[in-house]
Amino acid sequence: MKILTEVCSIPTAPFAEQYVIDYAERFVAARPRLKLSRDRSGNLLIELPAKRKTTRPRWVFAAHMDHPGFVAERMLDDRTLAAHFRGWVHIDYVKGTKVRFFNPDGVEVAGVVTEATSSTHDRLTVPDRVVVRLRRRVEVEPGVPGMFDQGAGRVRGKRFYSRGIDDQGGVAAALAMLDALHRKPADEPVAVLLTRAEEDGFVGAVAAVLAPRLLKKSDRIIAIECSAVQPYAPQGKGVIIRVGDKTSIFNSALTYFLTQQADALAKRDKTFRYQRALMPGGTCEATVYDAYGYTAAAVCVALGNYHNMDRDRKRIGPEFIDVGDWQNMTEFFVHVARTGHTFNPDNAALRERVTRRYEKLKHLL
Repeated sequence: MKILTEVCSIPTAPFAEQYVIDYAERFVAARPRLKLSRDRSGNLLIELPAKRKTTRPRWVFAAHMDHPGFVAERMLDDRTLAAHFRGWVHIDYVKGTKVRFFNPDGVEVAGVVTEATSSTHDRLTVPDRVVVRLRRRVEVEPGVPGMFDQGAGRVRGKRFYSRGIDDQGGVAAALAMLDALHRKPADEPVAVLLTRAEEDGFVGAVAAVLAPRLLKKSDRIIAIECSAVQPYAPQGKGVIIRVGDKTSIFNSALTYFLTQQADALAKRDKTFRYQRALMPGGTCEATVYDAYGYTAAAVCVALGNYHNMDRDRKRIGPEFIDVGDWQNMTEFFVHVARTGHTFNPDNAALRERVTRRYEKLKHLL
């Protein structure tokens, strides 16, 4: 929970992920087996070699470092800030809400959005520019992130709350997996891809596949998300194997493998719970990887107050997840990393299953 609390307390916004990057650099520096690389777009890859030299493909767990939020542009006067808004949040939620900006010297500057406007004709319900009235006369530096003022990460009962969990919760789960594997690496190499600006159109992920300095076509990619809760995939019922999103369906063989591994883990550990569902609350990066020819699947946990929109109260609120769901997700990642060498990409396991049934009943045809 320490990593989850720390990561979900880091300020971030699309194109202003610098504080998350700083955390990732410190995380790697403290673990000598890990190697950190980056591409020209600022995406990060953290690699953990297999326990012995191998030519096996990598397992890449991918999460994005941003969350819908604000990027400071310039001071209009000593208490008024002009800023960009990045990400999908309905404009009616943004107007009049409390926000907080985070200067690099550690000074936090609170304020209230007084204006929210959109200049894009096909996204009039989503602001791209705001004006913020600050509570005190403090210079906000250009390029620093601002977030809805909903507090840092904290546990309340069985829930974890924060101003941003999508996808800091995914980043935290990936790093927690590496922390566990670092002491005893898996049979196959494992990596974590941390991308930028997912909330503004998967910009970092697209850059990663168009100029693939970090990715290989042989990679098995698991996109990690905190996805809007669905009635048939509730909180508290475990990690979710996400078969698809609002836009596409993911790799069948890899998704089936994940389901098999979840079944096996549930038999071994009676506290482990999982679900399998289409999660159409949004589009995730697995769609990008699949569209560009990578073998990709997705895993998520159910997220409350998606993009900070408390739809019941019609106002901005903290995002929240079930603590047990997140712990299940982290445990599942470690298990998949350790059993990944058994994955057969040609769907042989599924063919074997249906063939057994056929052989048993074919005489009835």
